[in-house]
Amino acid sequence: MDDTFNWDAFWQPVWLSIKVSFIASLLVMALGIWAAYRIGGRRFFGKTLLETALMLPLVLPPTVVGFLLLLLLGRRSWIGRLWEWWFAQPVIFTWHAAVIAAVVVAFPLVYQTLKAGFASVPNEFKDAARLDGAGEWQVLCRITIPLAIRSLAAAYVLGFARSLGEFGATLMVSGNIPGRTRTVPTAIYAAVETNQLQLAGLWSAVLISIAFVVLLVARTRQ
Repeated sequence: MDDTFNWDAFWQPVWLSIKVSFIASLLVMALGIWAAYRIGGRRFFGKTLLETALMLPLVLPPTVVGFLLLLLLGRRSWIGRLWEWWFAQPVIFTWHAAVIAAVVVAFPLVYQTLKAGFASVPNEFKDAARLDGAGEWQVLCRITIPLAIRSLAAAYVLGFARSLGEFGATLMVSGNIPGRTRTVPTAIYAAVETNQLQLAGLWSAVLISIAFVVLLVARTRQ
């Protein structure tokens, strides 16, 4: 590489991507655990419609997801106005918007994985705990989660990896601002667009390496 190459500028999108993915994966795991336990394990009217709606980000084009998030989080929406009132700045075109986009697109994978894991826990164990006086929170924390720990690990890895590679919705809601909202996927896009193929190759190599290590660690712990 040229001696004048700005390594700080190179690594900035990498650190931002890791931060966004880490925070998003924690948030989506919390949402996924709640949804898988409260929705996935029960039968009620409209469940099929609700789960279908939750799965939509898995099949919709990222630009559609990003557009819907723009409408939901923009300055004209009540969520956008509430955010701006609370934090004194809009959420759109900030790294926080990248976190929200990552949570939305990663949720279907995490939910489905956790739902399958929770379903594998025998009902007899949960019913026995309830007969002994355990509440639903205790059943979840002491019975369901420990017995489905491998599914939780798989769900977290999927959530982190999906967040790490998120591009389309992120570009729509957080933009591609160098030093502020530029993640590795958007940095690669910008580099290719300006014919900086070597730079795009380096960022791609870093992203592949991180994803490979995350998946390898998850597989070795199964």
